[in-house]
Amino acid sequence: MRNLIFLCIASILLSIVTSAQEDPYRKINPLSERYQPLPLGDVMPQGWLLKQLQENLDGFTGHLDSLVPDLIIKDDIYGKDRLTKKIKSKDVGTVNADGDWQVQFLWWNSETQGNWWDGYIRTAILSGNERHLARVKKYIRNILSTQDADGYLGIYDSDLRYHFDNENGELWAKTTLLRGLLAWYEYSKDTKVLLSVERAVLDVMTHYPAGNSHPFYSINPNVGGLSHGLMFTDVLEQLFRITGKREYLDYALFCYRDFSEQVLNEDAQYLKLIDNTIPLKGHGVHTYEHLRAVAAAFYASGNPMLYDALKNYLRKIDKMIVPSGAPVGDEWIGGTDADATDRGYEYCSLHELLHSYSSLFLKTADLRFPDAEEKIFFNAAQGARRQDGSCIAYLKTDNSYQMTGGLNGNSSVKQTRYKYSPAHQDAAVCCVPNAGRIAPYFIQNMWVKSNDTLIAALLGPCEVNTMVNGLRIHIIENTGYPYTNAVSFEVYGEKLEFTLKIRIPSWAEKFSVSTFYREENGYIVVRKKWSGRQIVRVEFSPQVVVHEDNKRDYYFTYGALVLAAPVKATETVTRSFPLPGFHDYYYTPEKKIIYQYKKQKAGQTALGKMLFKTNLYNPVSRKTETVYLQPVGETILRQVTFPAQ
Repeated sequence: MRNLIFLCIASILLSIVTSAQEDPYRKINPLSERYQPLPLGDVMPQGWLLKQLQENLDGFTGHLDSLVPDLIIKDDIYGKDRLTKKIKSKDVGTVNADGDWQVQFLWWNSETQGNWWDGYIRTAILSGNERHLARVKKYIRNILSTQDADGYLGIYDSDLRYHFDNENGELWAKTTLLRGLLAWYEYSKDTKVLLSVERAVLDVMTHYPAGNSHPFYSINPNVGGLSHGLMFTDVLEQLFRITGKREYLDYALFCYRDFSEQVLNEDAQYLKLIDNTIPLKGHGVHTYEHLRAVAAAFYASGNPMLYDALKNYLRKIDKMIVPSGAPVGDEWIGGTDADATDRGYEYCSLHELLHSYSSLFLKTADLRFPDAEEKIFFNAAQGARRQDGSCIAYLKTDNSYQMTGGLNGNSSVKQTRYKYSPAHQDAAVCCVPNAGRIAPYFIQNMWVKSNDTLIAALLGPCEVNTMVNGLRIHIIENTGYPYTNAVSFEVYGEKLEFTLKIRIPSWAEKFSVSTFYREENGYIVVRKKWSGRQIVRVEFSPQVVVHEDNKRDYYFTYGALVLAAPVKATETVTRSFPLPGFHDYYYTPEKKIIYQYKKQKAGQTALGKMLFKTNLYNPVSRKTETVYLQPVGETILRQVTFPAQ
């Protein structure tokens, strides 16, 4: 009998141990990030990057509140217009919307406001524009005044907050708001702002206690704001970086666990990620932002089961990338792989995947991530933005033959997103705010640090003033990259000894350096005692390279740039806003020719620095023709991939 009891106890203990070992959320060996980000404002843009921020301030980023005042100015959703059970409808920016579905999306204006302010705050800081900075300071004072005595910052009155069994925007509204507040704290070092954010997060952790609540429970598996709320992880990770308090990372792990254990139609849930037979299907922007949450959960736990999930996640995303670096999702991924013609990508997804890659680079130091960031920003993001900064395309394809509402002119399905607009109010005012975030996030992450090492991770014109291992370091990065490929680093200091690392882009097979260096793990490494003004010149030597995409079509790159054959277009204004210079635009091709590739070389011309000449086959004329290529970012309508003749 004793032996039987012993065997039973042993069996139970073995079951407990095995269960613990098979728990993907169990903390085993929490990991530290390899690199540290620089505070916002330590990297200031120069050259074309600064020009683009100024254009955005003069365009959609600086004027969105005036273009859609009902959504941003008139709806004080974080203050006197908080949502209560009595409110049954609200203008959320979709002018064609009606029906009961509106009620579940009443959080939408918080996303519009929060993401717009986040981008606007960062753009004002990085442009150094005093007028815009004054507006930001006023906003910060106003939003802090809405905080309740218990620390609550959010969009719900007391009869609704933290009590949901369906779609809601509780965590998502906080995320979009607090990311902007933390950006201001990084720049201003205003401790009142940091205290306010910490109190707001403590209020969440109190009402959704870790291990004893279910913030992601929903009776309906199809949710929007609820699953966006997983990006509360962004706030938690940033607070940890600022304060060093590990409870923020532990709470991020709890959030991912609860998210994964609910019945939701979301790609990032653990059991779906570890199954390689399940393709990505969900709303693209959710899928690409949730990558950060999975990475954060893995680093908070060090659990190898989450590492396997993260690896699978990245493999699945790789199948969704088109030549410009963009991840498809128009707006749903739908289980089918990338296609340069028949699959569009959302501007929101461009920003979110770039943000996820920057987060992964901090954690892993893996150089494939900054390569991917540059590809997205220099190509897809520029190619979906009108060059004057007045408007963007909500949805865009690499092979963009027509922008008149539907996918490449498809009118069989009612669609409005394939056009250029400063607001996209007839769809949703979500992509324009994110278009104002992408450049500031890219700029802030151009440089990172580790111990006594400063690392140029993303190349481009900028100026760095920062502290590394107790040393004040000042570097001016002079370049027109990626439109030119020579970069000079002016280093200023008095007997400063530190290591300067410069990332070698994956495409750069040849380069030269003006000083003694060593090449190490994908970096140019210069270690010395710096004094006065010293210059390190680096010149990369790109060539036009031909690649095959997943459809076995061909495309051209030159350095960090993807090239395209521009399609001449007729521009039509379809709507004019009360503000001068702001319009919605359609673009129709003057003629549509889908050129074919004859395996001819392409080379840079003497006609212009970024103009390239090749020979392509015209199936209409049945002749080989000279075709001039230019960067994707300089086009509206274009052909990027070319089928073999």
